[in-house]
Amino acid sequence: MKQKLIVIGNGMAGARMVEDLIKIAPDLYNITVIGAEPYGNYNRIMLSSVLAGEKELNETMINDRQWYESHGIELLAGSSAEKIHPAEREIELYDGRRLTYDKLVLATGSDPIILPVPGNELPGVVTFRDIADVDAMIRASETGQNAVIIGGGLLGLEAANGLLKRGMKVNIVHLMDTLMERQLDSEAAALLKLELERRGMTFIMPTQTEVILGEDKVTGIRFKDGHEVEADIVVMAVGIRPNTALAKDAGLSCERGLMVDDYLQTSDPHIWSVGECAQHRRIAYGLVAPLYEQCKVLAQRLAGDENATYSGSLICARLKVAGVELFSAGDFEGKEGCEFVTLRDIKRGIYKKLVLHDNRIEGAILYGEASDGPWYFDLMRKLEDVTDIRDTLLFGQAFSMGSGGATSEADQVAAMDDDAEICGCNGVSKKSIVDAIRQSNLSSLQEIRKYTKASSSCGSCTSKVEALLANTLGDEYDPSAVKIPAMCPCADYGHDEVRHLIAQQPLTDMPGAMALLGWKTPDGCQKCRPALNFYLLCAWPGIYQDEGRNRFVNERMHANIQKDGTYSVIPRIWGGVTTARELKAIAEVAERYAVPTVKFTGGQRIDLLGIKRKDLPAVWKDLNAAGLVSGHAYGKALRTVKTCVGKEWCRFGTQDSTTMGIELERMTWGSWGPHKMKLAVSGCPRNCSESTIKDFGVIAVESGWDLYVGGNGGIKVRACDFLCHVKTDPEVLEYCGAFLQLYREGARYLERTAPWLERVGLDYIKQRVVEDDPLRLELYQRFLHAQSFAQTDPWAECVRDTKSMAFASLKTEDVPA
Repeated sequence: MKQKLIVIGNGMAGARMVEDLIKIAPDLYNITVIGAEPYGNYNRIMLSSVLAGEKELNETMINDRQWYESHGIELLAGSSAEKIHPAEREIELYDGRRLTYDKLVLATGSDPIILPVPGNELPGVVTFRDIADVDAMIRASETGQNAVIIGGGLLGLEAANGLLKRGMKVNIVHLMDTLMERQLDSEAAALLKLELERRGMTFIMPTQTEVILGEDKVTGIRFKDGHEVEADIVVMAVGIRPNTALAKDAGLSCERGLMVDDYLQTSDPHIWSVGECAQHRRIAYGLVAPLYEQCKVLAQRLAGDENATYSGSLICARLKVAGVELFSAGDFEGKEGCEFVTLRDIKRGIYKKLVLHDNRIEGAILYGEASDGPWYFDLMRKLEDVTDIRDTLLFGQAFSMGSGGATSEADQVAAMDDDAEICGCNGVSKKSIVDAIRQSNLSSLQEIRKYTKASSSCGSCTSKVEALLANTLGDEYDPSAVKIPAMCPCADYGHDEVRHLIAQQPLTDMPGAMALLGWKTPDGCQKCRPALNFYLLCAWPGIYQDEGRNRFVNERMHANIQKDGTYSVIPRIWGGVTTARELKAIAEVAERYAVPTVKFTGGQRIDLLGIKRKDLPAVWKDLNAAGLVSGHAYGKALRTVKTCVGKEWCRFGTQDSTTMGIELERMTWGSWGPHKMKLAVSGCPRNCSESTIKDFGVIAVESGWDLYVGGNGGIKVRACDFLCHVKTDPEVLEYCGAFLQLYREGARYLERTAPWLERVGLDYIKQRVVEDDPLRLELYQRFLHAQSFAQTDPWAECVRDTKSMAFASLKTEDVPA
């Protein structure tokens, strides 16, 4: 007869222990899991991505309810244990029911700390711990403008980043003078603060909160020095404490946490504990990796392995804070007798610090580039003598292995020990991945994610997982045979498959497309709806009707939301050339609606900043009356065509670049695309319009025009590739239209021309746009056909479509994967 095992806590520790147990002893227990939240098991690490709008909630799910059912596990979701009766071996639930157990595991986690200040119970004061907290913050961002985050640790900065991305003005309040003081030294923390300030966050530190202001809801915060700031929401992210209330009430030995021995056993021989609630050798861990180590050991113990013991964890943290990569491990401040090896490259935003003692690594901090963090941690864990590689140690594993030359990632992962951790988010070792590949015949990254969860959270270990796959399969590894990931969890098809099926079926409306393609969620999600909307527009211009709800908020509002909740409106200035009438209309709008800032942009336009949402329709109506249309600064569409004055005024000019730029912009404006598109025309090779870092660039030469494609500026600058030389102005328009249409028909949604070009190859583009004259003309005509359905009113529900008939001669299967 099976023993009864009850697990109280369905978080990342409790559920992980159950996973590990059923892998090695699937039929040993009748398992019941009690979880306070009404869900399956989800990844709390990914909640910050949900808050920032980068992921949907269903993408954070590790095990849904069906998983529990399929493994014969009883899940009591939305339930709680009110009392433990150790003598009777019974659990009393909140509704009075009693459950008996043979063995009990407590994985009750931790509770967020609430500062004991007046006003801490006001509506609008939240923590950042679970899905309900994230929902509360998202609702606040939809109606409020000001957010205050109390706490400059990891959770506080993640909350600040998410609310900033949702358009709120964010103040971070921190008691210390150093951000993330548990993970960073003062120099790395200063770099992080500067970067976050550049992105729009404001820091009030060091300072202490005195009172949270408000009567019916929070309205602000007052500090000890009397200073006040406004707040529509206050997020307390000042730390956590182990949740031991249930254990203490049952008479179990507790200090800061629930005390456990090397077997993870409590003071009761029938009760064990793992996770943030447990205290082992006076330490209560709050990071995922040591929790997963505990879960593995406890699963082995419960399965009958009496040799399995937990001796504690050497912890490290590899994090991504608001997009900045960080790694810290060990004693990064250094004790007496330690040596410090540092690298500072402030321009690139990179800082590395290694702490050495007796030629061994004692601690490490990496800021801005953290890929070598696991290697340093492995050297630290093994107490390796680094004397022989000290000269190249700071330059990472690639320069320090073997003879000191750079090595491939495949060589690096091959040199790792079997127990080296590959995925820190999910605690997956090299051996676990290799065993899964061999035992389950895995051949793709998606399969590895499904079986091991490696690379399924932040994704920073993806290249190492792929290298392990290649190493393990050897000659059997075929990258081209890897299954392309689905568009989103709603679908079974990838972007390319969906585009092909929409054109070939044909599918001309969203409900029909979702139904025929077997969408798992009736209305889709924020990932697939905008993509489907574009693919349908692209395939069926004039037939498919665009709907505002299928677009991102900026496209729905025809303006860019700003950090204070107001909007930025940018009318189109053709080629940067305007008239007194247009300038007068813009000035009158600025006065009429009290626009606080009027700015010339880098794209030769005028930006009206600080417009209230309620005024947007009237603003556009007044601008339209003067003939001004949208500059689409908010859209996945043509943004600008930058020009110089050309030969009309410049003594170096060889062609009329201004006129050419205006013609290109009038032909292409309003084109919806997979991503934003920027064009430029320079009147001579001096390239004043920066044509060689645009999606489509034109440079005038004595004999005509040189055409360039696939460039972009921004964080990762990519110079264009030379496409071809043409002699006449009409040819410039034809080649541009054909190129943009090829991009629109072949790229995946949210894929810029630069990564698309690198994926399909320049030869592929040249073959279709330059070498195949009939196909180029077909592409150009399809582009013009799509443009004929363009709207001129920027406040219309559907501003402009692009594209053409279904893929006449271009087929998806022709495009390299």
